[in-house]
Amino acid sequence: MNKQDPVRGLILSGGGARGAYQVGVLAAIAEMVPRGAPNPFPIICGTSAGAINAAALSANAGNYRAAVRGLERVWSNITAEQVYRTDLYACLRGVMRWFFSGVATGKTPERSSLLDNTPLQRLLSLVINFRRIQESLDQGHLRALAITASAYASGESVSFFQGAEELPEWIRARRKGKRSRIGVEHLLGSAAIPILFPATNVDGAYYGDGALRQLAPLSPALHLGATRLLVIGVSGNVSAGHQRRLSGYPSMAQVLGHVLNSVFVDTLEGDVERLERINHTLSALGERTRRKHGIKLREVDVLKIYPSRPIDEIAAEHIRELPRTLRFFLRSSGATRSPGASAMSYLLFEPGFTNALIEMGRKDAMARKEEIMAFLNDQPLMEAASEEP
Repeated sequence: MNKQDPVRGLILSGGGARGAYQVGVLAAIAEMVPRGAPNPFPIICGTSAGAINAAALSANAGNYRAAVRGLERVWSNITAEQVYRTDLYACLRGVMRWFFSGVATGKTPERSSLLDNTPLQRLLSLVINFRRIQESLDQGHLRALAITASAYASGESVSFFQGAEELPEWIRARRKGKRSRIGVEHLLGSAAIPILFPATNVDGAYYGDGALRQLAPLSPALHLGATRLLVIGVSGNVSAGHQRRLSGYPSMAQVLGHVLNSVFVDTLEGDVERLERINHTLSALGERTRRKHGIKLREVDVLKIYPSRPIDEIAAEHIRELPRTLRFFLRSSGATRSPGASAMSYLLFEPGFTNALIEMGRKDAMARKEEIMAFLNDQPLMEAASEEP
C-alpha cells in the first residue's frame, strides 16, 4: 500500500427513520475523541437519511462533539409531523391526487406522492447552515462531502460533492460524481423514497432516493480519496437466527418492507463484502507481485457497524406511536401489525422509536471501542481485532 497518511472516510447509509441509529454510533464516537476536537472524518458520504446526517456533520466539522449533540437533539425529539404532513386533509389529498390523476388523465401531477414532505424542507433549512460546509472545507476540517441521489431521467446514481478544488469529477457505468454546492434540495432529493415522497428538482433534473440505483455505495468515498472507511449501516436482519417464518400470504406492507430492505440494506452489505474480498486477494498477492503486474488497486481498511438487534423488532414495539391518521390509511396494507413493521420503520419518526435506536447505536459502538479507537488512530484494523479475547 501507499505509505502516505491514511484518509478516513465515513459512510452513512439510507433508511428513513432508521437513520437515528447512526446518530447513536456517532454520539459514542464523540465520547472517544478529545473535547473540542474537529471532525475525525475528512471525507463524509451520505445517502437518503444518511445524507441529512452527513450534511449536518459537515456544516459543523470544526467541533465534532457539538455537531453530534445537535444531531442527537434533533433526532431524539423528532416527530412525524416535522418530516411529512400527517393531517387528514394532507393524507387524503396525497392518496386522491396520486390515484385519480393517474387513472383519469394518465398524467402525473407535479410533486405527486402519497406524503407531503414540505415540513422536512423547513426542518432542514432550520437546523443546517449550508454555508458553513464551505467554511469547514476552507478551514481544513473537511476534505469532501458527497450526497448521492438517483436521477429519474438518466437512471444514473449521481454523487453530488462539495470538496477540495483538486478533486475531479468521475464517470462510471450508471454512476458519476458531480461537483456541486450542497443545499437543501440535494438532501430532499437523496431522501425522496419513491411513491412515498415527491421527486426533487436539482439543477433542472428530477432526483429520487439515492439508494435506488446505488450499485456501489462505497465508491464515492474511494473516488474522493478515502483509504480507510467507517461504514454505519441500518440493517434489520443481522443473522439467520432472527429471520421470521412467514405464515400465510405476505401483506402489502411486508412486500414493501422487503423491497425497501433490498434497496437500503442489501446493496451496502454486498459492496462491503466485495471490498473485503478484494482486500484479501490483494493481501494474498503481496506488494511485489502487484507491482510486477502493474496492479494499481490498493487495500482499503473498512470497519463496519450494524445494529445488534433487528430494527424491525424495535419498530413493532413502537408502531402505535405513528399519528392516528397515518395508521388509519395504512391499516389495510398490514403496516400497523407486527409483520409490517419493517416498512413502517422507515416512516417511524417518533421519539420513542428514534431514541431506542440512538441508544442501541451508542451501545453497539461502545462495545467495539477498541476497534473504533484503532480506526481513529490509523492503526491496522486486523491487529486491533486480533487483540480482542
